[in-house]
Amino acid sequence: MHQRKSKKVLIYFLLLIVVSSIGNYSINNLNFHKIQNINISGLDEKNNQILLNKIKNLNLKNIFFLNEYEIIKILNSNNLIESYEVFKKYPFELDVDIKKTTFLAKINIEGKEYLIGSNRKFSNSNYSNKNLPYIFGNPKISEFLDFKNTLDQSSIAYDEIKNFYFFQSKRWDLEMKNGLLIKLPAGSIQNILSDVSFFLNQNNSNQLKIIDVRVKNQIIVND
Repeated sequence: MHQRKSKKVLIYFLLLIVVSSIGNYSINNLNFHKIQNINISGLDEKNNQILLNKIKNLNLKNIFFLNEYEIIKILNSNNLIESYEVFKKYPFELDVDIKKTTFLAKINIEGKEYLIGSNRKFSNSNYSNKNLPYIFGNPKISEFLDFKNTLDQSSIAYDEIKNFYFFQSKRWDLEMKNGLLIKLPAGSIQNILSDVSFFLNQNNSNQLKIIDVRVKNQIIVND
């Protein structure tokens, strides 16, 4: 009885070796295609090429066992990118579609000029020749974007703003391209902006120099 059990164990052991050998041979001889084409679109030619070179340097093997973490890390580190999508095109092609951030304003930080993007990141000012409003003061990006979101819900045209002035009290002034200065209070200003818009529609803003709405329920003008 003991010998029969020993023979069975031996047979099972030999079968396991055979099956394992066949499995290993098959896996080792599978022909996985290496990624041959990587297509990047959405930025200018120069920056698309910079990203392409960085991704190629990852020495990607094949699309089936692609480690996307390193690619995502590269994309997230680029301040020009708002969002992106990575598509696998089997068997050996990769497409990266990028949405470029929208530059909203310029700001000076420690003597160097930067652009503030809608992606909540700073970028070098040489990425845009667009005539953007300038921010004087030192707001956080989140503070500026929250303020801009409030402006966008008002009737004040963003492209008519020349400069922003941010104060330590967390309030803003707006300098318009026609020379008008709008002094806003700290705190919630959505209703105040509606009052300012209504007032400007009823009056010739080209003849006004200052609109001061820092005092509650008052509009003080200086023409």
